[in-house]
Amino acid sequence: MVNGVQSNGVGTSIKHFAANNQERNRMGVNAHISERAMREIYLRGFEITVKEAQPWTVMSSYNLINGTYTSARKDLLTTILRKEWGFKGLVMSDWFGGYDSFKASFKKDAVSDVIKQISAGNDLLMPGLPNQQQAILKNIKNGTLSKEVLDIGLRRALELVLRSPAMNNYKYSNKPNLKENAEVTRQAASEGTILLKNDNNILPFTSKSSPLAVFGNTSYDFISGGTGSGDVNEAYSISLIDGMTNSGFSIDKELEALYKPFVAEQKVKEMARREKEGGLLATPKRIEEFELTKEIIANKANSSELAVLTIGRNAGEADDRNVDNDFNLAHDEINLIDNVSAAFHAQGKKVVVILNIGGVIETASWKDKVDAILLPWQPGQEGGNSVADVFTGKVTPSGKLTMTFPIKYEDTPSFKNWIGIPAENPTSVAYEDGIYVGYRYYNTFNVKPSYEFGYGLSYTAFEYSDLTLGSKTFKDKMSVAVTIKNIGKTAGKEVVELYLSAPSKSIDKPKEELKAFGKTNLLQPGESQTITLEISVKDLASFVPIKNAWVADSGDYKVSVGASSIDIKKTAVFLLTDEKVVEKTNPAFAPNLKFTDLKH
Repeated sequence: MVNGVQSNGVGTSIKHFAANNQERNRMGVNAHISERAMREIYLRGFEITVKEAQPWTVMSSYNLINGTYTSARKDLLTTILRKEWGFKGLVMSDWFGGYDSFKASFKKDAVSDVIKQISAGNDLLMPGLPNQQQAILKNIKNGTLSKEVLDIGLRRALELVLRSPAMNNYKYSNKPNLKENAEVTRQAASEGTILLKNDNNILPFTSKSSPLAVFGNTSYDFISGGTGSGDVNEAYSISLIDGMTNSGFSIDKELEALYKPFVAEQKVKEMARREKEGGLLATPKRIEEFELTKEIIANKANSSELAVLTIGRNAGEADDRNVDNDFNLAHDEINLIDNVSAAFHAQGKKVVVILNIGGVIETASWKDKVDAILLPWQPGQEGGNSVADVFTGKVTPSGKLTMTFPIKYEDTPSFKNWIGIPAENPTSVAYEDGIYVGYRYYNTFNVKPSYEFGYGLSYTAFEYSDLTLGSKTFKDKMSVAVTIKNIGKTAGKEVVELYLSAPSKSIDKPKEELKAFGKTNLLQPGESQTITLEISVKDLASFVPIKNAWVADSGDYKVSVGASSIDIKKTAVFLLTDEKVVEKTNPAFAPNLKFTDLKH
């Protein structure tokens, strides 16, 4: 994505650097994380992006890591980012970063530790407060802050300006290609949609012999994206019922007449509440489901061939989601699923659930009550159309889960520590799960999920064959090729996932880790394609703190390719004859709280 944006001469800013993994008291929470977990888990995505794309800017986060604000950590912003990774762009703070609250930043006598922030490698303090400016001038005059350090930041800021389109005579247009934009977002959303369940292949569904019985508030007001700074001003938003209508379905008019005014009224109330409680940063609240009588639902089961029921979740900036009535479904949602499923199954008819959500929810307790589950996430302005594309089979689903859906919240490795202490306004949270985040934990400790990482069904079936390694012995890199054949009756795409299991001689390691993935072209029935992936020497290595290095142990490495982290199709083994010190590093993230990382 960074390469794509910047190929058009427009800069990007990757954020929030780093470990801004919760929003509650994000400006004051101290994240206690081991150096290994930082380097292997929380910095790895930033490292890959910097090395492969060189974003124009990096934004430091609000939180503290091991007792020091990220915006004041020289080991993070200079030693690792610039010296180890080779970052060449500008580093900026998040707005009012370095203060423990927005309100504190506006006090006349409040000054973030400007000297530490600038000395750490922040080239630009945003939004630039008068008290910060005064502190800079004062410390320049008394010699506490050198002009040379200030000049470095100034040079980087000017370099950014000189790279900008405005400074290169770019002719701006007020007529963006909104049609092409809509086509791209529709395609991206449909290809990212995940088919979680499809009993008896009830999807794709194309029958238009009766109106669709569409249930759930969110069906009538689709959530296109999250709130806060992550929101976008879309040109419009296609609801689920609009998308279904555009695909030629009729919608039950009685249900529509009941839901639409209710949703519109509740939405006005919710918007007024949010405006009163903070506007952009106010936490969105779920609107309770419209209460339908069992008699109405039974009537719809008589008149409609299929029920479609949407569960919605929204979230945003400045606060986190909750376990009750959020991760776990609320009673009104459970009742709706129960009542709709009972009524339609009594008539021998089916129920499809659409999950219009932005993160994981509990599914294990209710997924067996319905016949199909589609997960389009929050699919943007063309959401209803993209869901309809998959629903009808115009697009065969090929999305895969990028996170694990646990059976229950207590199965997550961080549930004992998150959201920190005290829970109502946490100032400290210990990352005791260490490197065992997500599927690394579930697979290594044999904890069964509801839906595993990498999972996703299709309307067709694929056969994996001819797994071939470039060599039996690893040298500088290793190619891995596998042939994928569409053995079903429908055209489709498959995502191939490559996992690596490493010997654990120098340090404790997960059972396997995802190292590469690739997606086939649209394969017609009977058609094959060979996907070739590559493993680098860094992919073999783990961070070993006592050696201040990334180390690849000698021994056998198992390559597993498959359709998910559990559904492995083919395996092969190669040998690394000698231990390799892949990269030497500098000590970082000295702890200020004693705790032990989870080990297997």
